[in-house]
Amino acid sequence: MEILNSVSLSSVGVGRTRINKAVKVGSQPQRIGWKLTRTCCEYSPDTYRRQAKYEQQPQNVDLPELQPKNKKKPFPVPIKKMLQDSRRDKRLAQMQIEKPLEAPKNGLLVPELVPVAYEVLDNWKVLIRGLSQLLNNVTVYGCRKCRQVHVGPVGHQIQDCYGSGSQHRNSHHSWARGSINDVLIPIESYHLFDPFGRRVKHETRFDYDRIPAIVELCIQAGIDLPQYPSRRRTSPVRMIGKKVISRGEFVDEPKPHRSEDCVSLLAELDTFSNQQGRSPSPSNVKDLAERTLKAYLNVRRGVEQLMSKYTVKACGYCSEVHVGPWGHNVKLCGAFKHQWRDGKHGWQDAVIDEVIPPNYVWHVSDPSGPPLRSSLRSFYGKAPAVVELCVQAGAAIPDEYRPMMRTDIVVPDCLAHEPRTHGNNPDCLKVKKDGLCNMYDVHTTLFNGHS
Repeated sequence: MEILNSVSLSSVGVGRTRINKAVKVGSQPQRIGWKLTRTCCEYSPDTYRRQAKYEQQPQNVDLPELQPKNKKKPFPVPIKKMLQDSRRDKRLAQMQIEKPLEAPKNGLLVPELVPVAYEVLDNWKVLIRGLSQLLNNVTVYGCRKCRQVHVGPVGHQIQDCYGSGSQHRNSHHSWARGSINDVLIPIESYHLFDPFGRRVKHETRFDYDRIPAIVELCIQAGIDLPQYPSRRRTSPVRMIGKKVISRGEFVDEPKPHRSEDCVSLLAELDTFSNQQGRSPSPSNVKDLAERTLKAYLNVRRGVEQLMSKYTVKACGYCSEVHVGPWGHNVKLCGAFKHQWRDGKHGWQDAVIDEVIPPNYVWHVSDPSGPPLRSSLRSFYGKAPAVVELCVQAGAAIPDEYRPMMRTDIVVPDCLAHEPRTHGNNPDCLKVKKDGLCNMYDVHTTLFNGHS
C-alpha cells in the first residue's frame, strides 16, 4: 500500500497534529497515520494601519435596530457578573458582614459630581429654550398612527408605518404638525425626598410629583431646589445583604416652598410648558442651533457621568424610569406579559438612551429637494431628532453622528426622479423595477445608436 504524506505550507505559525486511525486494507486491518497542518497567516503592517484608521474615522455605521415588543430588553450588565456579585453579597450576609458601600450607594453625596449636576441642569434649560425657538423655523412632523417623527419641510414617503390602519394606507404615514415633545421625548420619574426611605406603592402614587428624570437625577446628585426638597444625609446607610440595618429615622417630607421664582424655574425645566408658538422667533438661527446642539451633547455627556455613580433603574419591558437605589411598586406596566407580573415593572439598570431617548429620524441632506422615498432608503442615514433639527437650522454636523447620517453616500439622480423618456425614441424608456432603473435597457439602446 502506498502512503502519501501531507504537503506542508511554509508560512508564519504552522502547527502539525499527528492522527492515527485503524482502516481495513484488503483483509487485514492496518493503522495509518497522517498529519494535519494548521496554518496561521499574519496581516501586513499596512492592513493594521488601514484598520486603525477606519476605527478612528468609520465611513458609515449600521442604523439602530428597533427593539421587539414581545421580548425583554437586554441587560446592560452581563448576567455572569450579576450572579458573581449576588453570590458575594450572599456569602457576606451569611457571615453577618456588612456590605461595603461607597458614596453615593450609602446615601452620601459625591462632591466631585455636584458641579457636574449644576452644569447638566443649566444645559438642560438651554436645550429646552433653544428647541422651543427653533421649532418656529424648522418644521417637525409626527405620525398620527405610530411614533415615527420626521424633521423637514414635508413628510417623507418611506412606507414604514405599522400603526392602526396601515394596510389601508399602504404603510404610508399620516403626518401631523409636531411639537417639542416629539423631538425631545419626555421621560419622567417620581420625585423622592429620601431615595432610601419608603418605596412608592401603587396606592400612594398620587402623593409624589412626577418631574423629568434628568432633573430628579440632578437633585439627588446635589442640586437644591426649593420646589423639590431632598434629604441630605450625614451618616451613611448600612446594609447586610439586601437588608438595610441602619438608614436613620424616617423624616417627614417638608412642604414645598412655592413662589413666583419657583414657578418660573419649573417652567424652564419641563417641555410641556415650552410648546411651539409660545417662544419668540430667534434673530440668529445658526448661532442658536449651535448653542442648542452643544447643550444637547453636554447633557448626554453629563448624565452619563452621573449615571456611572448614581443608580437609575429602567423597566425591561416599557419606558418607565426610576431614579433611586431600587424601583417603585406602582403597577402600571402594560407591556409584554404584564399579566404575569401583576402590572409590576421588571427593573434593571438603565442606560443613557433610556433616560435621554435619541429618537432617531431619517436624515434629510437637502431639505429643499424631493421628499425621501422607500426605494432609496438604503442610501439614507439617521440621526437623533435634536441633532437633525439643529443641523437643518444651520449647525455643523458632529463628528460622532456623521457615520450614522451617511454624509459620504450620494443618492443616485437616476433613482431619485420619476422614469422619463430620452428623446422621441420609445425604445429608450428607462424601466423602473422596485425603484431601481433598468440600466441594461438604456445601454442596449445607446449601443444600437439611439440618442
